[in-house]
Amino acid sequence: MLDGLRQFIADIVSPDAQADRSFDDGDYRLAATALLVHVVSLDGEPTVAEKRKLHSLIESRFQLDPGTADKLIASAMRVEGEAVDLYHFTSVIMRSVNEEGRLRIVEMMWELVYADGQVSEFEDNVVWRAADLLGISSRDRIDLKHRVAEKQAALPKGPWGTADAAI
Repeated sequence: MLDGLRQFIADIVSPDAQADRSFDDGDYRLAATALLVHVVSLDGEPTVAEKRKLHSLIESRFQLDPGTADKLIASAMRVEGEAVDLYHFTSVIMRSVNEEGRLRIVEMMWELVYADGQVSEFEDNVVWRAADLLGISSRDRIDLKHRVAEKQAALPKGPWGTADAAI
């Protein structure tokens, strides 16, 4: 009953509340995007390059228009902020996505890690933990890391960082 009241108040206060609910807790896209939001938030406020890369990945990998991608990212930011660990997100993904799709999610995580041109220990550790929870082998995780790093190294540097030219 209390949850219903909270939702009713949220609907009145926020005109976008209906749009935020277009991605429910069981949607693997919301879970994957929450993992990606977690990654870009690890080393402080996301850079312009990280934000642009996040939008680009969400639009292209989930085949969403920019407005829908914005709504998904906003929903993901909300649920990621409420999360206590990565397990909820990875368990949703495990139930809904095959191994190839899970590999792509880990690859997306690496792309965001490298978006600012540097990898922190925290980012590396979070990708390792998420990949483990997603059933991705250490070998595959490391191969993806090297593949993304090589791709990023080949990109020209833009005013917002290494990945800027790829966005």
